[in-house]
Amino acid sequence: SWAFRHADLDAMDGWEFEEYAAQLLRRSGFHHVEVTRGSGDQGVDILAMRDERSYAVQCKHYAGKVPNKAVQEAYAGAQFYGCDVAVVLTNSYFFPSALELGDSIGAELWDRDTLRRMVRGEF
Repeated sequence: SWAFRHADLDAMDGWEFEEYAAQLLRRSGFHHVEVTRGSGDQGVDILAMRDERSYAVQCKHYAGKVPNKAVQEAYAGAQFYGCDVAVVLTNSYFFPSALELGDSIGAELWDRDTLRRMVRGEF
């Protein structure tokens, strides 16, 4: 079921979260969605396209808040893959410093609330 259930989302491991995120992206109108899988992915877990723009997505399955290191990695990964947009997607939330960095470098930070909107088909 696609119903948003905290327990299920938080009980996933990192791989399951990436696969779930890829499915959500497909349902949200993204295409050419590819899970990069494994080492050498340069901090990018999913590559996707929407509205003629390419997205490099780093998934962070966290219990706590996501630090700006994740934002730096996603940005570097987007450059590596030649993508237009760097994204960090998490089941959690971001430290203020990460939000500030995302704003300043133009990375998109999709938190738990964004995930909820994706699940509801509102993204």
